[in-house]
Amino acid sequence: MTGEFPTLIGDVLRPKITRRVGCWDVRTLYQTGKLAQVVREIEHYKIELLGVSETRWTGNGSKQLVTGHQILYSGRTDEYHSRGVELIITKEVYRSLLEWKPESELIITARFSSAFAKRTVVVPTDDAEDDKKFSFCDGLQEIVDNTPSHDALLILEDLNAKVGKRNQGKENNMGEQGLGECNSNGERLCTFCQENNLIIGGTIFMHKDIHKTTWNSSDGRTKNQIDHIIINKRWKSSLLDVVAKQGADVGSDHSLVLAKVKLMLRKSRRKKIKYRLQVTPKC
Repeated sequence: MTGEFPTLIGDVLRPKITRRVGCWDVRTLYQTGKLAQVVREIEHYKIELLGVSETRWTGNGSKQLVTGHQILYSGRTDEYHSRGVELIITKEVYRSLLEWKPESELIITARFSSAFAKRTVVVPTDDAEDDKKFSFCDGLQEIVDNTPSHDALLILEDLNAKVGKRNQGKENNMGEQGLGECNSNGERLCTFCQENNLIIGGTIFMHKDIHKTTWNSSDGRTKNQIDHIIINKRWKSSLLDVVAKQGADVGSDHSLVLAKVKLMLRKSRRKKIKYRLQVTPKC
């Protein structure tokens, strides 16, 4: 995305600082007072970067709020208020923004600077019609392919994918702390993660089921885990926790999913140099 960017001051990945990032299907922001509700919850949970889906905003661009938060958004171009994705970030995180791109009303990407490792964030939502699902998946794959291999990649997604708790054959990409049974979207997500060395964060941390549930039916009988925070395997140790916050409320049937991220640097191993003692024989 071309345009004016902030002078690089912030640093989103530091070894001693824990960052809070999240994803949330809010159902709509095209409603009076809804954005203010979201920002209130962001401040309450001290979230520094939030991927938002189902915003129902049109067009694309950025705007700054009176709270100092910056919004990067991507929506439909036909003035029809459906779908839409965005990133809401704090002033400090915005200072480290290198670039961002409104891919479509279903995907937005952003890349942030750091002295240690850059972070690429992708916010996708699977709300495409059946005849467009393949192009959506291809677009997401292209984004991952074009992400530098050394970047810390975070995918904050709402793909209606139930990956379940059984991880046989998927141990490298998910843990045993999932919820429920896997569905077809979940199988596709697991295959996508296997092909791209990605980890489904919500399945590797032990929590009560209520803290894994990201969607509740209106009658309260059905509870699913369909919103996920995904990280590339290289940076798995930097993901400290993923939990669903049922107390966060914006009138959506989806729960806020919150992750804690702190950069974990690999220790460099020093090679031991062996010295051979030279002995001069006596004459």
